[in-house]
Amino acid sequence: MQDWLKMTASDLGRGIAAQKIDPVALAQTYLDAIKAHPLRDRIYARVTAERALVEAKEAAARANSGSRRSLLDGVPISWKDLFDTQNVGTEAGSKLLQGRVPDRDATVVENATASGLVCLGKTHMSELAFSGLGYNPSTATPPCVNDENAVPGGSSSGAAASVAFNLAAIGIGSDTGGSVRIPSAWNDLVGLKTTAGRLSLEGVVPLALKFDTVGPLCRSVEDAAHMLAALEGMKPADLQGASLKGKRLAILNTIALDDMRDAPLAAFQNAVVKLGAAGVHIRHVQVPEIEEAMALTSCLYTTEAYGLWRDVIEANPDKMFAEILERFRLGKSHSGPDYVAAWAALEAARIAYDKATSEFDAVILPTAPILPPDLERLNTDHDYYVTENLLSLRNTRIGNLMGLCALSLPTDTPSCGLMVMMHPDSEEALLRLGVAIERALA
Repeated sequence: MQDWLKMTASDLGRGIAAQKIDPVALAQTYLDAIKAHPLRDRIYARVTAERALVEAKEAAARANSGSRRSLLDGVPISWKDLFDTQNVGTEAGSKLLQGRVPDRDATVVENATASGLVCLGKTHMSELAFSGLGYNPSTATPPCVNDENAVPGGSSSGAAASVAFNLAAIGIGSDTGGSVRIPSAWNDLVGLKTTAGRLSLEGVVPLALKFDTVGPLCRSVEDAAHMLAALEGMKPADLQGASLKGKRLAILNTIALDDMRDAPLAAFQNAVVKLGAAGVHIRHVQVPEIEEAMALTSCLYTTEAYGLWRDVIEANPDKMFAEILERFRLGKSHSGPDYVAAWAALEAARIAYDKATSEFDAVILPTAPILPPDLERLNTDHDYYVTENLLSLRNTRIGNLMGLCALSLPTDTPSCGLMVMMHPDSEEALLRLGVAIERALA
């Protein structure tokens, strides 16, 4: 039974379908593992054991009657603590929201529950989702699976840790600038950033609504495909017959390969060699408009974030982690005309990016240019915190700014991910390409 904790969610689902795995025993196995884990309180903000067992019993009844709702029916998952869950606290990693208890589930939680997924609980996160590091002294900082002295990546930090430490089969997170992909990369998981607007944000605590997206952190691309389907109540992408034959990939040179640390760069180069050996045609491209778009980041993100949270923040600023408070308050420095002009410039950059990459099946780049930063140094060195936080999100933010869908895949180097980006609303094609790349990198 302990092997269940290390299986992919899809394999667990197949085991349930074959009646080799009892959903109730599976849920209890996960709940027991959470209870016994010495780092559980750094990973889970709240465990919903009663809900999990009720949902598992319902999944077992469906399995016995041959009426399962999806491949993942009966599989236990975790939810980042910004997804509303009925009668269970949802505080988005902030003391500003302490005691907030919603009266209904978020739409994506409702959809997942309707597909038979079992809710294990809510995981810790960066405060109000505004950091790529995962460091949160206000509530808890989850561990990184590869380095106990490092941060796990954020803002979906606990979501990643719950899967990496075998305390959930899948973690559901959000991605506004890289918050699914960074913790996935640093904890050797698959992370899917969906196209903005594809999945409902109803009942999701916002950061910047024009960039906020929902996505899974999991053990395989297949898991990501089935979880995406569950989150939106649709059929999963068909991954059968996926191949790299004749595929054309672009390596983005603009910004993405600057100031790379040795390990992530070497891991990326090794991955490129493997893809070339698998028959992929690869070319380097420059898209100078990305540099212009990146220069707009502060205006685009902080203006919206501060506009959404200003009244709540300024009523109790002392309750916030100072680094996050400072980042929100950057939104004060931009005017309404600045914000409108920035969006106009970003739309022009998106058109240029689409034109420059239109002949390729996808664009690849390192998920992050750095390894997970040292936790203690982040706590004592402000300049280090700022530098590492900005670097952590630099490459992933390209996908958000360009409005793309993206997938982070683990490489053979711990905490080093390969990112694959496609045009908006191309998730099915991205997942098919991703499963073929996953095989080539294995």
